[in-house]
Formats: sequence, structure tokens, C-alpha cells
Amino acid sequence: MRADCRADEHKASLRWASETDGLPGRVVQPARVRENARVSIGTGETGEPGEVSGVSEPARAEWGRVADDGTVYVRTPDGERVVGSWQAGSPAEGLAYYQRRYDDLVTEVNLLDQRIDAGTADPKATLAAVRRLRESLPTAPVVGDLTAVGERLDSVHAKAEEGQRRVRAERVALSEQALARKRQLVEEAEQHGENGTQWKASGERLREIVEDWKDIRGVDRKADAELWKRLTAARSAFTRRRGAHFAQLDQQRKAAQVRKEELAAEAESLADSTDWASTARRLKELMTEWKAAPHASRETEDELWQRFRGAQDRFFSQRTALFAERDAASRENQEAKERLISDAERLDLADPRAAHDRLRDIQERYEKVGRVPREVVAAQDARMRTAEERVRDSVDARWQRSTAQANPLISQMREQVGKAETQVARARAAGDQRALQEAEASLARRREFLEQAERSTNA
Repeated sequence: MRADCRADEHKASLRWASETDGLPGRVVQPARVRENARVSIGTGETGEPGEVSGVSEPARAEWGRVADDGTVYVRTPDGERVVGSWQAGSPAEGLAYYQRRYDDLVTEVNLLDQRIDAGTADPKATLAAVRRLRESLPTAPVVGDLTAVGERLDSVHAKAEEGQRRVRAERVALSEQALARKRQLVEEAEQHGENGTQWKASGERLREIVEDWKDIRGVDRKADAELWKRLTAARSAFTRRRGAHFAQLDQQRKAAQVRKEELAAEAESLADSTDWASTARRLKELMTEWKAAPHASRETEDELWQRFRGAQDRFFSQRTALFAERDAASRENQEAKERLISDAERLDLADPRAAHDRLRDIQERYEKVGRVPREVVAAQDARMRTAEERVRDSVDARWQRSTAQANPLISQMREQVGKAETQVARARAAGDQRALQEAEASLARRREFLEQAERSTNA
């Protein structure tokens, strides 16, 4: 009967111990660790396996005792307090059981200490665990040096607070760095918003700034909101300026389109003109005006340019074709004058009078020939003058021989005719049409007077 009663008490004691092992936040060691490891409060080092089981009964009794009725006490600076009841064996076994529970508590404290030293623990979570363990000490169902555990908890608490201060300082530093980085991004965005004119590059950079902004963490919410407001304002300012720029550009392009349509229309109206000099000059002016005008939209610009350039090409192609025909005709005229000059140069001077009459016929035909290339005009006229002077000199020589003594007046008139012919040649060589007309009129009058005088003398 007594044995059954002790068995029931033993089961109840184990059940209570199991419930206290499950206190919130406790690190409950596996049975093998609890049975084989004893942790030194003084050093934090793990003892040799089997040390707990080898502790003598007087050593266990230093921190607690088991009363005759099975009540288990722990000794503290404030006196003894009840930690449980033991009915399943000898008092030494009861003390050993509660001391193993103390070892579990020490192991948990040592783990907190080791982790805070290694830097692998969260200082805030460590402080919470220390507070929990400290609060549990007055009621902890263990037998051992609770004062030493409390002192060790104080040490861990101090380390955790220092770690928390360090974490806070690091967070502050990181927050300041993040804040400085976001300020840099905002200032850069404001530069683009106020002064950026590279619209594509600035737009892409603003998008990158927003993406970079999203990756930066740790800034105070109020400061972050203020900086985001500035960033948003910078992006809005850039968008407004870009919109205004392209709106103005659209207006300029429309104005350019109107102006270039006018230029293309005028060029088309001149494309079939035959006023070659003035039209060519005006088309060149239109080209200068086209280059000075702003650009229209690309599609419109290309279409108008095709019209404008097509009109210019049509005019200059027609002029080139005509000038080619004229060049061909002038070359034919050059050949015709060459033949007439050759005829004048080969005149037979045996009969000066007949040669003179033949020369007049050649001269009339020579004057009727159309334009010749500019580069040969002077040379051909010089050859013709030489041929004319040859015939004239022959006629003069014969006339002077036959009539000089008989009629000095005719000789004088002959000299005037010669001078008039020289003036005609000079005016023709100079290309002075007005002087040429006057010289030719004077020559005609003088020849007429000379012919009348000669007829009078012959009669």
C-alpha cells in the first residue's frame, strides 16, 4: 500500500517538473545533455561528462535539502524556499534531480552569454530572454547557486545592452548614409528637373533614380516623405518642361511645314521657266531660305524636300539640255566663221577692187553667223581684222597710185574710212555694243561719201 502511494507521488512530481520545463522562453536541453553536462557559473565552460552524477551528497546539500516529508528546499540569501516535492527515491536522488534542472538553467544562461560574445545573437532578443530568466529565478524549481546565476544574468544583460547600443549606432549610421544617398538622388533629380535639356537621357536617368530610391532602406519615415515629395516635384517639373518643349517644337514644325510648302510651291511654279538667269538666281535664293527654315516633322520634311528638289532638278535639267544645244550650235557657228575667215584670208589681191567687193560679201555673212563659244570670239575677230586690213591695204595702195595726185580729197576720205574701220574692230573686240553701233554707222557714212567721190572722179 505504501509502495503504491510513493509511486503515485513520484509520477505527480515528474509531471510537475515537466510542466515547469515548458515555461515560455526556456531552452530545454535534451535528456542526454541534462544528464551528462554540468556548466560552471564562474567560467562559462562545460564540465566533463558524468560530473553531475559524481557530486557528493554534502556538495548537493550546500544549496538545498529534502525534508522528511519529501519537500525540496533551495537555499538563497533570503532564506530557504520550496521548489518542489520528492517521493520517488532517496533525498540524494531528489537533490540530484533538482540540481540537474539547475544545470539546465545555467546552460541556457551560458548559451546566451556565448552567443552575445560571438555576435550571433540579437541584443534585443537576448535582453528579453535575460528579463524572462531573471523574473523566473524567484520561483525556479531548481537547486543551486541562484545568486551566481543572477550575477551571470547581470553580465549578459550588460553585454546585450552594449550590443543594442552598438546596433542602434550602426542603424543610425546606416540611416544617415541612406538619408545622404537619397538626398543626393533628390538633388540630381532636381538638376534634371530644372536644367535638363537632354530629354531622353534625363528621362531615363530619372527612372533609374526612382529605382535606386526603392532599394534604399532605413530612412526615417518623415524625412523619407519630405525627400520623396521633392523627388516627385522634380520629376513633375521635368515632365512639364519636356511637354512645353515638345509643344513648342510642334508649333515650330507646323510653322516650318507651312513655310516649306510655300517654298516648294514657288519652286514648282518656276520649274518650267525659260528665263534662265533670273530663275536660276531665284531658285538658289529659295535653296538658301529652305536651309535657314526650321525642320518640319520627319515624314513631312522628306515629302516637301522631294517636291522642292524635284522642281529644282527639272528646271536645271531643262537649262542644261538647252545650253547643250546652244553649245552644239555655237560650235557649228564657230566652224562657219572659220570657213569665212579662211575665205577672206585667201582673197586674190591681183584685182584689189574685186577683192574688196568679195570681202564685203564675206563680212556680211560673217556678221550674220550666230554666237560662237566665248573663248574663241577674240581670236576669230582678230583674224578677220587682219584679212580685212590686207585687202584694204591693197586697195589703198592701188587707189593712191592712181588718184592721189589727181584728187587729194579722196585720199583724205580713204584715210577716214580706214580709221572708222579700225574703230569698228576695236568696239567689236571690246564687246561694247553701243560703241560698235556708233562706229559702224560712222563707217557706213564715210564709205558712202568715199563711193560718191570715187564715182565723181571716174565720171
